[in-house]
Amino acid sequence: MSTLHKSSAGAGAEALEARFAFRLAARLSENTQHISPDVGERLRIGRERALNRAREARAAQGARARSGVTAAGAAILGGGSEWWLKLGAVVPLVALLAGLVLIQQWHLDQQISAAAEIDAALLADDVPPTAYSDPGFVEFLKTPRD
Repeated sequence: MSTLHKSSAGAGAEALEARFAFRLAARLSENTQHISPDVGERLRIGRERALNRAREARAAQGARARSGVTAAGAAILGGGSEWWLKLGAVVPLVALLAGLVLIQQWHLDQQISAAAEIDAALLADDVPPTAYSDPGFVEFLKTPRD
């Protein structure tokens, strides 16, 4: 079952519970005129206690959920010390920088090997000495040979 479907099912159950609670409260409120003031006061105090308990339970449940997430993160990172959290933030940056340095080094090696290829071709080929001083010599080197 997907997370979205689970959350919508949970929301549907909460909506049903809320509707039931409103109906129950309405029925209880209908008959408050027929009871004695002493019993009415005791019921009001009971309702207030129940509401306070419900609020405390929701707050405790939210705190448990937050601490559960924190504990899970701490367990994954190995104890939850701030040192591990800082290390976890720095490691991707170091990996990125190392990757950029490696790319730069590879590019430099490619340039050096291309220059070495040209030098080897010049040294191995029969080129007249005047060709080295010719301004079109670079174009000569760039053109492919048959």
